[in-house]
Amino acid sequence: MKIIFAGGGTAGHVEPALAIARLWRERHPADLLEFIGTSKGLENQLVPAAGFDLKQIPKVVMPRKISLSLISAPFAFSRALIASRKVIKGADLLIGFGGYVSAPAYLAAKSLGIPFVVHEANAKPGFANRLGARLSPNVAVAQAVQSGALSNALITGIPLRSDVAKALVESAGDWAKARANAKSNLGFSPTAPLVLAFFGSQGSVALNSVIEKSLPALLANGGQLLHAVGKLNPLPKNQERYKSTVYIEDMATAYLAADVIISRSGAISCSEINALGRYALFIPLPIGNGEQRFNANHVISQGRGEVIDQELFSQSWISSNLRRILDKSADSPVGGSNTDLDASEKIVNFMEYALTRKRV
Repeated sequence: MKIIFAGGGTAGHVEPALAIARLWRERHPADLLEFIGTSKGLENQLVPAAGFDLKQIPKVVMPRKISLSLISAPFAFSRALIASRKVIKGADLLIGFGGYVSAPAYLAAKSLGIPFVVHEANAKPGFANRLGARLSPNVAVAQAVQSGALSNALITGIPLRSDVAKALVESAGDWAKARANAKSNLGFSPTAPLVLAFFGSQGSVALNSVIEKSLPALLANGGQLLHAVGKLNPLPKNQERYKSTVYIEDMATAYLAADVIISRSGAISCSEINALGRYALFIPLPIGNGEQRFNANHVISQGRGEVIDQELFSQSWISSNLRRILDKSADSPVGGSNTDLDASEKIVNFMEYALTRKRV
């Protein structure tokens, strides 16, 4: 069979698609698996590196405000739809994860009579998956959606990256030991509190500036900090108990080691923090459709995190609240959560079910 994966743009769309593709390849090694992406998304690095073929279509950005781009958007969408049809034609199944490539892919599949599965990772669905959910009976979500076309979807959770899933399983026997070992493996003291700060692969100039200005407070009383600044920011100089890096390769170990994680609340970050983290301070991205404010609810409901608006996150806020959130971490469960551990298997099972629907 030929299976198409529409997941492009950010890691939040690409990583879940890759996790599903890997499991599908294990179960059905003879099948042809292809990804749809654009020329500028993160999929151009991640998909070929994982051993999958990537087909590109034109990128379509739907304007959120009235502007001149509204005039050109329908033409760009038409080009993306035509390109999607060429890629999808002859496929047995499409699965989409939202983002720029999914909307034209869903419409292309519908026009060709090809069944497709929609998976929504965010607590607040985006435009592409709201559209897809109206066109397909095969809809899955990471967590319950209260209204709209996705309110009756299958709840599957979010597929975990293989390193996160492996760390979750291996830590289950002794979480305290796993966390201490993770600190040591990163070159930190296994007994002193460690804060992990990261804000995506590109980073945030504003948030990284707050972290850098707050180093005296974060490192006071033996505190430790692992700081990933992202590609858009200068790399601060390392010092005692402070390590800076552009990008953390081994995120599973970083999650395990941290007593407090300061990060955005993208769906994937929230899922991975839920799996391996101890306590998190989430700072939602202030742009978009507001989904990041809702993604963290599952972690917060367990008493393992809190949210602060970016405009309130400051050097003085950290100085006033660091001790409090470290105490919150100490009082939180030492273990992680396995709620997303079986998500990949659930979604692959759902895809196989969608194929049986096609044959009926």
